[in-house]
Amino acid sequence: MGLRKMVDKMKPTFSKGGKLGFLASTFDAFETFLFVPNTTTTKGAHIRDCNDMKRTMIVVVVALIPALLFGMYNVGYQVGMTGFSAFWFGFLKVLPIIVVSYVVGLAIEFGFAQSRGHEVNEGFLVTGLLIPMIMPVDVPLWIVALATAFAVVFGKEVFGGTGMNVFNPALLARAFAFFAYTPQMSGEKVWYACDAVSGATALESLSTTGELGVNAVSGESVSVCDAFLGFIPGSVGETSTLAILIGAAILLFTGVSSWRTMLSVFVGGFVMALVFNWIAPSIEIPADAAEDVAAGLASKKAFMSIAPYMHLIVGGFAFGAVFMATDPVTSAQTNTGKYIVGFMTGALAIVIRVCNPAYPEGMMLSILFMNALTPLVDYFVVERNMARRKRRIKTVK
Repeated sequence: MGLRKMVDKMKPTFSKGGKLGFLASTFDAFETFLFVPNTTTTKGAHIRDCNDMKRTMIVVVVALIPALLFGMYNVGYQVGMTGFSAFWFGFLKVLPIIVVSYVVGLAIEFGFAQSRGHEVNEGFLVTGLLIPMIMPVDVPLWIVALATAFAVVFGKEVFGGTGMNVFNPALLARAFAFFAYTPQMSGEKVWYACDAVSGATALESLSTTGELGVNAVSGESVSVCDAFLGFIPGSVGETSTLAILIGAAILLFTGVSSWRTMLSVFVGGFVMALVFNWIAPSIEIPADAAEDVAAGLASKKAFMSIAPYMHLIVGGFAFGAVFMATDPVTSAQTNTGKYIVGFMTGALAIVIRVCNPAYPEGMMLSILFMNALTPLVDYFVVERNMARRKRRIKTVK
């Protein structure tokens, strides 16, 4: 193969002792991206397979493509375009965000790898695409650059790189941007790539009126079908539940993600929404309450009363359940832990949505909070299993 021969011819130059030996890590990253490595592990129990981590990450990227492509189309649709013109408009708006994310993130990754003499971590193949997909389309590029740098440096490298991080790097980027630059990350204009159009997201409308709201261009009411298909304002890759479920099918079919975690998140969210449905009728609005207090209680009661499935198809819930909560590094490692962490993630997301009027989207905070608790959950699961086996041994004796 011509490409293989060309790479082999260049390899001595970038190997230790060669003229460009200091770029060995960079060359190795490109070589292993193009070809399956011919190296094997020397210790531990492993299964020989043609796939390495880069191939696994590529599967996740492929699973993200349906949501990304629809997100690009939706960017144009939300400002009144249809057909290919809507997709092309969205493509030109989203592409710079993706480029900035990858350029900044990979530059930092390569820099750390070179300075340490390590291989380049492959995890950013996914993180670099996740970051643009959870950002509003109107986000300034300099904020994307800062958020990406923060996520890579403080979310990964300070812990030792890919596989050592405690928190999901993409969500750290989103959290950094949201709390550091709130005006540029929230409001009624950031979801549209046109200054002439503005409006609340479906989730924001639900949190105040209990309804999905209206289309900012046509003025027509948003239907449940629109919300499920994704024809609503929101972050680039989070609006279409259908496209996200297609990605979920790819991840589950290839065995890349855990169905236990994924299913548990949806179950946890649905059950907690049912609990709020049960609580809502008991909320009474005092007759002598101030106007603003009465309005707040009314909106909270309306939000608590919406059908549970609505929570699952609006906002970032589905995207977080499929692509964030199932992160193999920050999610639970034990099967029992996956059920527990997944259920708590979904339930906590709904609690934050309903109980925090200033932050109707709770999936990001829920996953980050559970990232911190996951090691503790796994620890107690393992300890419980060990205790049970010890009791079994004593019984046998």
